[in-house]
Amino acid sequence: MLVKQISVFLENKSGRLAEVTKVLGDNNINISALSIADTTDFGILRIIVNDPDKAEKVLKENDFTVSSTDVIAIGVPDKPGGLEMALRVLNEESIGIEYMYAFVGKTEEEALVILRVEALEEAADKLVKSGVNVLSSNKVYKL
Repeated sequence: MLVKQISVFLENKSGRLAEVTKVLGDNNINISALSIADTTDFGILRIIVNDPDKAEKVLKENDFTVSSTDVIAIGVPDKPGGLEMALRVLNEESIGIEYMYAFVGKTEEEALVILRVEALEEAADKLVKSGVNVLSSNKVYKL
């Protein structure tokens, strides 16, 4: 139920993000979700891709500082309040959210969201038991 997220440390200078996307594109790696957190001097690009192991390898080979982290991918109803149920489950279980971001697109009638939480396995289990659609890594990597 966990999905591997790739994090890339980027100097905050023109063209660095384009370099990452070129390396990934040249290696037939597709980005399905992304988030960038930045400061004046640097940023952290967080991505979900179709082949995280290969992405990590080729980015390192191209001198990027890269790490991987497990996250949870969920599908929530694409309507007002759709995300609330999943967040309520985590709150009721006292599971804190470190960060979250959405996929580039959606499937069927669901919006897709990436969550990084304190207790990954416990959170995934509680979400599933509460009826939240927790996506498998295989499904996410094919999006």
